[in-house]
Amino acid sequence: MVPDMQIFRFLGLILSCCEFRKFKHLLIICNLHNLNQEKDVDAIRQSLLQGYDNSYWTCSVSKLGYSGTAIISRIKPLSVRYGLGISDHDTEGRLLTVEFDNFYLLSGYVPNSGDGLRRLSYRITQWDPSLSNYMKDLERSKPVVLTGDLNCAHQEIDIWNPAGNKRSAGFTDEERQSFQTNFLERGFVDTFRKQHPNVVGYTYWGYRHGGRKTNKGWRLDYFLASESIANQVYDSYILPDIAGSDHSPIGLILKL
Repeated sequence: MVPDMQIFRFLGLILSCCEFRKFKHLLIICNLHNLNQEKDVDAIRQSLLQGYDNSYWTCSVSKLGYSGTAIISRIKPLSVRYGLGISDHDTEGRLLTVEFDNFYLLSGYVPNSGDGLRRLSYRITQWDPSLSNYMKDLERSKPVVLTGDLNCAHQEIDIWNPAGNKRSAGFTDEERQSFQTNFLERGFVDTFRKQHPNVVGYTYWGYRHGGRKTNKGWRLDYFLASESIANQVYDSYILPDIAGSDHSPIGLILKL
């Protein structure tokens, strides 16, 4: 039994070896926007820091180098699952599940609705409900923690210019309602917002207009947790000062 489990989520983050060693105390690291191909995974495993002997990867096979997730852990999980088990959703490598003694950990990357909202319908009518149902099925046996780029700024506090982004992918009324209906109303807790109800904290800044320098950001990255484990969250936090990506790392500390 591990009394304090700290989970860290990098998203497409490129760190030097010295920078990475700052986080060597972490038990579990989830990497989103894993843009590697399956042929690259063995070489990457060989370069991991000592002690991270358990690593699991999903890569997009429908569009190489497009999307994927990974979980790197000091603790060997009880089981590992790749995808949702639905072929229509699983070719882009967007979900990875590992089982530990006390909970399931999911590393996920929700599809972006895209330019012109071309994938909005797929995202809110197919992907979100399928992911939600999968999480509820897992929850029958133990609590669930989902981390990742969920591509939704849920509330106006989660985006720097809500009035100007009403029809922007990630902040449409449809996506925000889907997030509310499929996750929060089904008992999954936004751990950062529970811990920090009035804090403005962003996890994504677009490169195009230098958003990070002016803090014109979005909170798109989350740790969602089953209600049954949410009270064991010691902290859920954002590290906005760590560069290397247009997303910042986020972390979760569980008291188990």
